[in-house]
Amino acid sequence: MNTVILAAEEGASPLIPDVWEMLITGLGFLILLFIAIKFIVPAFERVYSERTEAIEGGLAKAQAAQAEADAARDEYNQQLESARLEAQKIREEARVEGEKILADFKDRANAESARITENAHRAIEAERAAAVVSLRTEVGTLATTLAAKIVGESLDDDARANRVVDRFLADLDDEQRRSAGAAR
Repeated sequence: MNTVILAAEEGASPLIPDVWEMLITGLGFLILLFIAIKFIVPAFERVYSERTEAIEGGLAKAQAAQAEADAARDEYNQQLESARLEAQKIREEARVEGEKILADFKDRANAESARITENAHRAIEAERAAAVVSLRTEVGTLATTLAAKIVGESLDDDARANRVVDRFLADLDDEQRRSAGAAR
């Protein structure tokens, strides 16, 4: 309160500040401004630029990671499509191979069937020939015995018996051929 009274006695107005106070306050403000511009603002700028770089770097990394993920996805899709095509090709080859194997088995079965049928025909023909020989002998013996009883003399002579049997069988063959020709 003494300063207000002293200022009032000297003629100074309380609304107008003292020049020395303004000069010291202005000098202090300029020193503070100098310190802020010289030290504080560059520190803030450095922190700001580091943050900007970090954010931009993070964005660049994220974009690079996204591009890498897209490339990996595209490569995966390509590999998947390639695998699908290869699987389809393998299935087709397996189907063709299966058809070849099946055709080969059919051919083998047909060949085996033909071989078995041929062997059976040969066996039947051999049995028929053996039966004909056996029947000729049997029929010859019966015919000779019957002829001997009818004629009343013995036909023990082998040459004569063979001629009689051969003539009898020839007559039977001729008769069989005539009946087969008449049936046609």
